Amino acid sequence: MTNYHIPVLYHETLEGLSIKPDGVYVDCTFGGGGHSRGILEQLNEKGKLFAFDQDADAQQNIPDDGRVVFVPQNFRHLQRFLRLHEVQAVDGILADLGVSSHQFDEGDRGFSIRFSGPLDMRMDRRQSLSAADIVKGYTEQQLHKLFEQYGEVSNSKTLARQIVQQRNHIQVQTIEQFKALISPVVKGNPNKYLAQVFQALRMEVNDEMGALKEMLQQVPAVLKTGGRVAIITFHSIEDRLVKNFFRQGSFDETLDNPLLPVVKEQVLKVITKKPITATAEELKQNTRSRSAKLRVAEKV
Repeated sequence: MTNYHIPVLYHETLEGLSIKPDGVYVDCTFGGGGHSRGILEQLNEKGKLFAFDQDADAQQNIPDDGRVVFVPQNFRHLQRFLRLHEVQAVDGILADLGVSSHQFDEGDRGFSIRFSGPLDMRMDRRQSLSAADIVKGYTEQQLHKLFEQYGEVSNSKTLARQIVQQRNHIQVQTIEQFKALISPVVKGNPNKYLAQVFQALRMEVNDEMGALKEMLQQVPAVLKTGGRVAIITFHSIEDRLVKNFFRQGSFDETLDNPLLPVVKEQVLKVITKKPITATAEELKQNTRSRSAKLRVAEKV
């Protein structure tokens, strides 16, 4: 499905993976299968591709190719499902953390402010927690924290208070109802503001940061020596997690202290000193590539 999703940083990602024709690769975020097709084109008949995606809609894009194994799961279960398929280590791992265009364009999924569907936002519809549940059930403090951290919403405290004060008087099942509830506190450009609020809810509903951390922690064990991992992020928090993990094997910012030298075994070697971003040409063709950042590391 060509219109399902345009893969961002396509050539840069495939180049970063440095694909071996007979290698075993993992696409953690299969989606429309764009990056996966690129990998398959470079694999010979001995090569293999494991494609993970928790969204059932992605299954319609699986190519009729014996080298592909589709795993209908969140990539936080990477190692577990590779082992189930008797694979101990792979030559490359790819994750594109962006929401697919298809998900944004399907009104009933609740990802987009453009539609009047349910306030849902679940990537995996098998899970019970939806965006409406968070809006109705989280405390004021929890809401404040998630809008501040994940959405970088300027008046996140006011927004959280507005939701808690009004949610018992107004039904909050649909996108329209939610937009009406928060309309008195919307600041600046309404579309930008709502996009930040929706992003925060989506990240919380799908525990995107938790899943990313769990996946990254499995990378050193899953990659073969010389194997590469390429991750495309769309949010400063995601990018920071990836950058810190690639550099030092942890998620915290560490300040070098000459009085306390820390000897850490370097498991991953950073290939991209700075993140790779979209070219002017790609930005023209696909505006969603604007905030994409690609980082690549190699197991030493």
